[in-house]
Amino acid sequence: MDFALDARTEELRQRLLEFMDSHIYPAEPVAERQLAEADDPWSPPPVLEDLKAEARRRGLWNFFLPGEHGAGLTNLQYAPLAEITGRSPRLAPPALNCAAPDTGNMEVLAMFGNERQQKEWLEPLLRGEIRSAFAMTEPDVASSDATNIGTRIVRDGDQYVINGRKWYISGAMNPNCKILIVMGKTDPSAATHRQQSMVLVPRDTPGVNIRRGMHVFGYTDGDHGGHAEIEFTDVRVPAENLIAEEGSGFAIAQARLGPGRIHHCMRLIGMAERALELMCRRTLARTTFGRPIAEHGVVQDWIAEARVKIEQLRLLVLKTAWLMDTVGNQGAHTEIQAIKIATPRTVEWIIDKAIQAHGGGGVSQDFPLAELWAAARTLRLADGPDEVHKRSLARRELKQYLPPKGA
Repeated sequence: MDFALDARTEELRQRLLEFMDSHIYPAEPVAERQLAEADDPWSPPPVLEDLKAEARRRGLWNFFLPGEHGAGLTNLQYAPLAEITGRSPRLAPPALNCAAPDTGNMEVLAMFGNERQQKEWLEPLLRGEIRSAFAMTEPDVASSDATNIGTRIVRDGDQYVINGRKWYISGAMNPNCKILIVMGKTDPSAATHRQQSMVLVPRDTPGVNIRRGMHVFGYTDGDHGGHAEIEFTDVRVPAENLIAEEGSGFAIAQARLGPGRIHHCMRLIGMAERALELMCRRTLARTTFGRPIAEHGVVQDWIAEARVKIEQLRLLVLKTAWLMDTVGNQGAHTEIQAIKIATPRTVEWIIDKAIQAHGGGGVSQDFPLAELWAAARTLRLADGPDEVHKRSLARRELKQYLPPKGA
């Protein structure tokens, strides 16, 4: 394994760092003010469109997607770039058109969409002209087991009819969200993992009812497009809106979630770096009991532990990225689960210590720490909760020591 940055990655990294300094960080207070003054709390701040235009002009665009549709970067090349964007997760990822859930949806369309679907939906998403949402999670079942979903997708002639209820559908509150990828059951009598399918549903289709925007630890996440509760009542879409084939929904979801999980972890490392930097600056600038806070042993312990944890996480994420590039997502299954378990909870700890070091300021709107903490804590649930990943990882580990069948 060689994690040295190649020439292209280093060149993009330097350009991205300069863009962060010249445009992203200065835009943070502007976005905060615009969100506070907005009539619609779910609308992204207008400054984001300016950032997108500038990022695209600079060639800082679609880094996440390999192959012909994206920038052609490998996972290993993307990792240090995604980490940098994690330092300002509200603005940098969407500015570079590298924000969830659009990234995962573009990957689905690139891998499984037909030519018409790619032209109608993938291309405008790649250009950053529209936003999208992924509708899988439901309020009435434990969606950590995706086979539980109850939304029905029923064939009726040359159409599919959709009925069900979804919630925490990221991006769906964004006024520019034009398309939903909806997962539901087409054949409840099929084998457990062949009951589900995915269909493309334009957001303005009759019967798509946005019931409310969901808060996350009190935040609207409006700059990310918010999270919606949606009812689908006799929603009709053309049968040609089916992605791939009936019964492939669960497999598509797994293909989508693997890259999504590592992207979250890449950005989380950037969030941890930002928190550690703020903690160091704050504790050096403030004094208690006659000396800088940074000189107190407990604070130095936090800082040292944070640096060790960040380095450990980064190496594991880079190893995972390298494996995904060399042996594929399935070959990296263990490592993908390991980083999804370790990274959010560890970064949550680091941000918590940074908050503690800031005192009352740490939980205020004057610093990004409270929102960073909420994001890290939420990612212990998103794309599968810790416990599900631990269960699967333990079973894979135990399988090595089980006696052969029939023994």
